[in-house]
Parts: sequence; C-alpha cells; structure tokens
Amino acid sequence: MSVVLEVENLQTHFFTKAGVVKAVDGVSFSISRGKVLGLVGESGSGKSMTGYSLMGLIDPPGRVVDGQIRLNGVDVTGYDNAAWRSLRGNRLAMIFQDPMMTLNPVLRIDTQMIEAIDAHQKVSKRSALDRCREALARVGIPSPDERLQAYPHQFSGGMRQRVAIAIALLNKPDLIIADEPTTALDVTIQGQILFEMQKLCRESGTALIWITHDLSVVAGLADEIAVMYAGKIVETGSVAQVLDRPMHPYTNGLLSSVPSSNVRGQPLKQIRGMTPSLLAIGGGCAFRDRCDYRQALCDDMPSLTTSAVAGAVSDTSHAVRCHYPRNYPGHYPRVA
Repeated sequence: MSVVLEVENLQTHFFTKAGVVKAVDGVSFSISRGKVLGLVGESGSGKSMTGYSLMGLIDPPGRVVDGQIRLNGVDVTGYDNAAWRSLRGNRLAMIFQDPMMTLNPVLRIDTQMIEAIDAHQKVSKRSALDRCREALARVGIPSPDERLQAYPHQFSGGMRQRVAIAIALLNKPDLIIADEPTTALDVTIQGQILFEMQKLCRESGTALIWITHDLSVVAGLADEIAVMYAGKIVETGSVAQVLDRPMHPYTNGLLSSVPSSNVRGQPLKQIRGMTPSLLAIGGGCAFRDRCDYRQALCDDMPSLTTSAVAGAVSDTSHAVRCHYPRNYPGHYPRVA
C-alpha cells in the first residue's frame, strides 16, 4: 500500500521572550493510503501543533526549523504561502474541533461549499452542486438540497461538524487531519461520525490523522497509534500493541486513568503532576518527574527504539522512547 505522508524529524519552535518553546521536537512517522493514525496525548503535548505544521499553518513567532514533510514523495516543507494554499483544501484538508472555524456564519452552506471547489478546480455550478450534495449525503446529512440552502446557525453542533467534514472531502484529498472534531459532541453523534470517517477512509483511500486525548476514540477508529508527550513521540505501534501492551509509563498511565479501568467505588487513578513547561524540560526524559519508575539514567534523553531491540517483544513495529520500558526483562522496581 502506497505511503501518502512521511514526516521525518519535524521540529516546530516558537521564539518567545522567555526562550525557545520546542512545541514539536523531532517527530517522525508515516501513514499509508486508506489508513488511520491516532495521534494521542494530553493538552500541551504538541499533537495539534504537529497537525498545524503539516498544514503549513504555523505563523511567527513560530516556524518549522527542521525536518521534512513529504506528501506523495514530494517534500513540501519549504513551500511558500501560495504553494501551501494550492495544497490546503485540495490534497490536504483539516477538520477543526470547532466547526465554526470552518464555516462562515453569514454565508449559506452551498455558497461555502462551492467556493471550496472553485478555489482549486474550475467546474460548472451544476457540477459543483452535484458534488456538494454527494458530499453531504456521504456524511449522513438527510435532504441535502434543503440543507444546502441553510445557514450554519440552523444546524445542530453535530450537523455543523458533518458539514465541515463534507467540505474537507469535497476535493477528495490524499490526507485529512482531524483535530479532536468530536470532543464537544454527545456520545451518540460522536459514534456516528467516527463510523462514517472510518468508512470513508476505507472506500476513498484517503489517509486520516485523528488528533485526540481520548484513547477510547482511537481504539475503535485507528490502525496505528502514536503517543505524544512534551513535543515528542514516546510510543508508537498498532492499536493492539499500544493499547494491549503499553510499553511507556506515560501510555500506561493514560490507559489506567480511563474510568472503566478503575475499581468501582475507588478513587480514579491519575498521572501525578502536570505536563512540564517546554521551556524547562532540560536534556533528559520529559516524563521523568511524573514517572513512578524514575532512575538515574532517565536524566539522559532516551531514543525511540523498537521493542524488539529493547528486548520486550519480537514485533519491530512497536517502538518506545524509554530506557526501561514496561515488560522489559528484569524491569526495575517502583520508586517509593
């Protein structure tokens, strides 16, 4: 299966008066056509900044300082604004958490959708309307002709998000980046949208990066998971590998904090402390001050290493950024 996106050593820094904030610090991954990658982490972990970097949406005081972003084998990292505009909404599309970041409240839905087509292709209005109807139907919006005549305020939150997804699909992009688009929706609508997105990726071959803090969402949606912490990927692998055999203490902490993993009547488990300031991480493992298994070696930054090299399991596609990953032979004791 062909690779749609390859990201290699991506580094996005923000240059502030207080110092350099390394929001994305050496991130590497790839995604193939028709596959879904779940990018998971707490708020401030760098997952949204990774998405914005891939879309060319980083503005001063931030900028991509190093690394490569290859879309269908072409390095787009150094593209200027005009070149990025030709990609966004065409070969690349993004779905935001708030659909009103996509929708203009004073324009009808048909006007906005047709503009998204006209920005990249010259087609007749009838042909554009046919594509708009098809896109709305694909995301489960009934009576598309009637809905095209409506304004965003006439839709529910779930319907607005479906329209935003439909706009992202209009030009059949190679890659869609979804930044927590279902967080504000109720569970029923969330489940419907997740099902539809997974189905659309399988049918159209579009690759999808789903950014979220909710592991239960990616459990049923993604093919692979990359866990981010303090600007770095700390664990990556298939859904089964990461969720069934978490190697990094941070990943294990996220899974343990899910309410269903806790004993009824007992306090919810949680990761102690808070995400550190990206200005004060130092040279070691960023998770060391919150980790129950910290050792002296953790003051040195670990590399992202396949678990087969680490000695835990034989599958080389499961990688972890930890000196002593969980299930490592002779795993160290908990620090008191």
